Amino acid sequence: MILQVQNVSKRFGGLVALDSVSLEVQEGEILGVIGPNGAGKTTLFNVINGVYAPQEGLILFRGENITGLPPFKVARRGIARTHQIVRPLGELSVKENVTVGACFGRENLSLKAAARVADEVLAFVGLAAKTDLLAGKLNVAEKKRLELARALAMRPALLLLDEVLAGLNPNEVSEMISSIRRIRDQGVSIIMIEHLMHAVMKLSDRVFVLDHGAQIAEGTPEVVSSHPKVVEAYLGDPQAALRLLEGSA
Repeated sequence: MILQVQNVSKRFGGLVALDSVSLEVQEGEILGVIGPNGAGKTTLFNVINGVYAPQEGLILFRGENITGLPPFKVARRGIARTHQIVRPLGELSVKENVTVGACFGRENLSLKAAARVADEVLAFVGLAAKTDLLAGKLNVAEKKRLELARALAMRPALLLLDEVLAGLNPNEVSEMISSIRRIRDQGVSIIMIEHLMHAVMKLSDRVFVLDHGAQIAEGTPEVVSSHPKVVEAYLGDPQAALRLLEGSA
């Protein structure tokens, strides 16, 4: 077991963003997190990686209680994330952006060692040819890959992916899916938030469903996509589950 979220609640004033949420992630697993807009998905990520401290509950990473630790300490322990809205350091080069990630990751690398990791990771995500370009000059798909590269350079054991497929065309989606599978094949556990349903259903070993901050379903893609509460809250019609599994949703 690499991650345990135990009865976590997070409130913003009178808004309950997470309501006693519990989940587990196994070593080497891809867990998909789905739910309508406002369901609490990104808040869950923010609680796991230390942006927010929960009012109740515990976050255990490899058996250690990391609840409420600041993000830099969580990163040092081996959790990295991407963000839904990418914000590269636009006045730095692509390589410099990734080098920053390597410097502040799990291995606490020197600048020279971090630069070597940056080269390796940029080749992995297909940005080796853009290494000296200013990050602000990249297109949307390239910025998504840069965001992924920066997270991978932190050498995480657990990677949190927040809508890395959003805004990509079908070919770019296919390439990103391939990259995610290769990351898992290297032994990295992954939690991914995604609205592109056929992709998350194909990628995930298990799927966890949130609605209004509460868990409404969890299980294999086949089980979750036909769950009555999921159909009602997220998919909207009884035929949507079938379309998901066929990859046409």
